[in-house]
Amino acid sequence: MILETERLYLRELKEDDFDSLCEILQDEETMYAYEGAFSDSEAWEWLDRQISRYQKWNFGLWAVILKENDKLIGQCGLTMQPWKETEVLEIGYLLNRAYWHKGFATEAAEACKKYAFDILQAEEVCSIIRDTNIPSQNVALRNGMTRADTWTKHYRGVDMPHYRYVIRSAEK
Repeated sequence: MILETERLYLRELKEDDFDSLCEILQDEETMYAYEGAFSDSEAWEWLDRQISRYQKWNFGLWAVILKENDKLIGQCGLTMQPWKETEVLEIGYLLNRAYWHKGFATEAAEACKKYAFDILQAEEVCSIIRDTNIPSQNVALRNGMTRADTWTKHYRGVDMPHYRYVIRSAEK
């Protein structure tokens, strides 16, 4: 276990999590900000990328586990992400649709923010969110972040405007 909150704990994803991860990554509605559901091979690439991040950075997107039943309900964590001409530390979150609107994303994201500042000693952490993803923008706002700037990413053949929400360690 890496982090624990009132209702959740976060741990590294592992290959045994593939089926639970696919419930998220292969759901069209959940993946609308990514222009649709992932194939099995894309889901494996996603999982392998997280495992590689753990080895390289000692962090990545972690499995979000509901304490009451030990079920993997999503992923939330810290990643290094490209932003314009640099790389930034990001809090990312993606939950199974059945667990939306229950405060789990905010709870996990707040724990990751604390980890970034207290453990990693980060000066700044952000969340990069597609302009159409209002619920995730609301999570960033509840996590104390403010919208800093915009950049258009090109993914799956689509230009996708993204906002970067930021909080600095002095503001926490």
